Amino acid sequence: MVHVTDRFDSGNIEVLEQNPEDLQLAIRPDEGAEHYQWFHFRVTGARGRRLAWRITNAKGASYEGGWPGYQACASYDREHWFRVPTRYEDGELRVTHQVTADAVWYAYFAPYSLERHQRLIGRSQGAEGVRLEVLGETLDGRPLDMLTVGEPAEGKRPFWILARQHPGESMAEWLVEGLLERLLDPADALARALRKKAVFHVVPNMNPDGSVRGHLRTNACGMNLNRAWAEPSMEHSPEVLRVLERMGETKVALCLDVHGDEALPYNFIAGPDGVAELPRHVLPARDAYCAALAKACPSFQTEHGYPRAAPGKANMRMCTNQVAGAFGALAMTLEQPFKDDANDPDPLHGWSPARCKLLGRAQLDAMAAVIDQL
Repeated sequence: MVHVTDRFDSGNIEVLEQNPEDLQLAIRPDEGAEHYQWFHFRVTGARGRRLAWRITNAKGASYEGGWPGYQACASYDREHWFRVPTRYEDGELRVTHQVTADAVWYAYFAPYSLERHQRLIGRSQGAEGVRLEVLGETLDGRPLDMLTVGEPAEGKRPFWILARQHPGESMAEWLVEGLLERLLDPADALARALRKKAVFHVVPNMNPDGSVRGHLRTNACGMNLNRAWAEPSMEHSPEVLRVLERMGETKVALCLDVHGDEALPYNFIAGPDGVAELPRHVLPARDAYCAALAKACPSFQTEHGYPRAAPGKANMRMCTNQVAGAFGALAMTLEQPFKDDANDPDPLHGWSPARCKLLGRAQLDAMAAVIDQL
């Protein structure tokens, strides 16, 4: 008997028809919102079968343009994730997979679990010069963890790294894991040099409630956190409010807000071009950051990305624009693909946790290229 469940951390699926030759499924929308696209579920009892499943409500997902060219993720051990044959036809996402184990997990992207987050926090706080602080609680009562690397001192720049405002963008926390591993490596000379010049405030998961609930874009009450930066509140967006309060205390020289993009098969950065008044150094520093990152990591590119907003036309509800405007900071949104990297495809794994972590490590090269400009 084939059995399907999503009753675990970040699980999301509804079973409409439990037939292994035509397993019909639907994605649940975020609680209190209409967004949906993230899925994560386990199938047991399909060993030796050519399992066929389809998501029947794919056409109504938040980003229908994310389905063409996309390949679903699968794992037998929840550690190694690979891509399986996927097609988007007649408004449905359809997968066929020859299953070779008793249980197989499927997901929109390789999940980053709450347990892995706890291990990242525990491992990082044990490094020299690292402090763990709980900025506050989420609506579901979960801690909002922040790691601070280094002590403030005269001339040291405050750097902020945020990830997973949109909880379904699990690649963001994979990137931060790679960044932290290099930043905290005592044998890495570049990391040691950066820590002499900057204090790093790192929030690996801005939206733990949405992550556990299996949401795509929102927190426990259906708030898109990356549209809450102009007027955050304890009632709807305490995660943003607490981070902004702490930023007010530390100030901000650089803010890297890490995300994932459903449709574009590229890694790219969006900057605060549309913010009305910026210090003269900000946009040149953004360009220098991107150039250094492309040199350090060929998976990053500058040709494809979002259109740049005209001066004065920025959406100030978004993190990058609000932080750049409020603090005169080099604030940037880093996007990674749910699909494969079109410039350097990997048919087996697609864009993967290992590649996210390498891009995270390369952020230090880009930071070193611009830190003296900030």
